[in-house]
Amino acid sequence: MKRLVNILILVISLLQLPGCHEQPDWKNDPYGNFDALWTILDEHYCFFAYKNVDWQEVRNRYRSKIHKDITTHELFDLCSDMLKELQDGHTNLISSFDVSRYWIWEKYPINYDERLIDEHYLHFDYRKASGIKYQILSNHFAYMYYGDFSTGIGDGNLDVILNDIAPSDGLIIDVRNNGGGYLTNVETLVARFIDQRIYAGSIQHKNGTGHNDFSEPFDYHIDPAKGRVHYNKPIVVLTNRGSFSATNNFVSIMKSLPNVTVVGDVTGGGCGLPFNSELPNGWSVRFSAAPITGPDGKLTEFGVEPDVKVDMAPNDISNGHDTILDYAFEILKQAK
Repeated sequence: MKRLVNILILVISLLQLPGCHEQPDWKNDPYGNFDALWTILDEHYCFFAYKNVDWQEVRNRYRSKIHKDITTHELFDLCSDMLKELQDGHTNLISSFDVSRYWIWEKYPINYDERLIDEHYLHFDYRKASGIKYQILSNHFAYMYYGDFSTGIGDGNLDVILNDIAPSDGLIIDVRNNGGGYLTNVETLVARFIDQRIYAGSIQHKNGTGHNDFSEPFDYHIDPAKGRVHYNKPIVVLTNRGSFSATNNFVSIMKSLPNVTVVGDVTGGGCGLPFNSELPNGWSVRFSAAPITGPDGKLTEFGVEPDVKVDMAPNDISNGHDTILDYAFEILKQAK
């Protein structure tokens, strides 16, 4: 984990270095705050070319809507709409009265019902440690739900969990509706499912104000957790559009392993390391500043495709069945 931590510290430090050019002194008025926001993104956002966004055209279109009588809330909404042009869940405008957001997964099926699983599969009988809900089910497959990569994972807790599920014939790791968190927790978890060092991806940072000014990639790897309990049987990872940010990275890495199958919907995306800056009026903006590629060398900003695309069927739900989870059982049965 030390290698990834060092890379993240280096990238974050470089993002915080002041540029060599002179920073404008933006006025604290509607035009000044708009120009500050647009310029911060223009110089530091990392996906303009990848998303084919004409940022100058966007500026012209939205700036023309500002007028001398615009209210604070109207300006916030206008700036929020401009940021939505980036189609980026990591990009938010934050004020004392609202936070802008781009939730693409609201347009798609939810494909997850925690109560259904608790009642009809776990029968409200499960263990929970380090934010991970787990149990061996009646079909002798283990089920593990991790809903937040912001929740720390203890090595001791993982040892207990993996010891408890060791007798199972296969494992289902459910990360549906996991909105992300810390990449170090991703590495901690993945390290329990590998027996040799793997290439996990690369991270870059902006090294200039141009849209294509990037450093050379910093490659990072994940090593097996030494002296710890591992699980090397067949694994199925369950995903939906709410599997975002660090979860998106987790899925891309797990998908590269030979004993893993990803089932469900395309993940929500989000593969840019976020950074924060401030406008003259005190609003802050959070945006993707450092692109992270997966093991296949590709960006997953718009999500990771599952190996098998499955949606939850309404009839199954009404009968107490999770279509995606049931499909995972079939895959594990064939792998036995």
